[in-house]
Amino acid sequence: MITLRRVYDIDKLMQWRSEVIQHVFGIVPDGALLEANRNYYEQHIPDGSHRAIIAEIDGMEGGCGSICLGDELPSPDNPSGRCAYLMNIYVRDSFRERGVGHAIVRNLVDEARGLGCGKIYLETTEQGRGLYESLGFGDLPDMMKLRNN
Repeated sequence: MITLRRVYDIDKLMQWRSEVIQHVFGIVPDGALLEANRNYYEQHIPDGSHRAIIAEIDGMEGGCGSICLGDELPSPDNPSGRCAYLMNIYVRDSFRERGVGHAIVRNLVDEARGLGCGKIYLETTEQGRGLYESLGFGDLPDMMKLRNN
């Protein structure tokens, strides 16, 4: 059985963030990046604009995920202007194919909807694409991202 729990402990979040950076980005995060993440958590966990969960199976932590909440100018496709960016979604190898990722994303989407978010989006790897598509996510062909120079 999958159990999801909300996490407020910044040290615990930092452990997961470091693991995600290593496995998703393929780098060991340096001190400056870790410090920037800690500063982010210290600001956004208390004010509720970042909400994180950990998934457990039989008391063992197997995955994590979070939402970053924000506002944008209301528009026809998002009249409330409330946005949720799903991020840091990760499932350890030994927990994959057991519904953990699905449970994490479904929980985060439900929470975002409950908070009135009319726009819920994320970035994905090829490995995660099928999961997100199965939950109703699609590509955003009209968006662009400024490249780092």
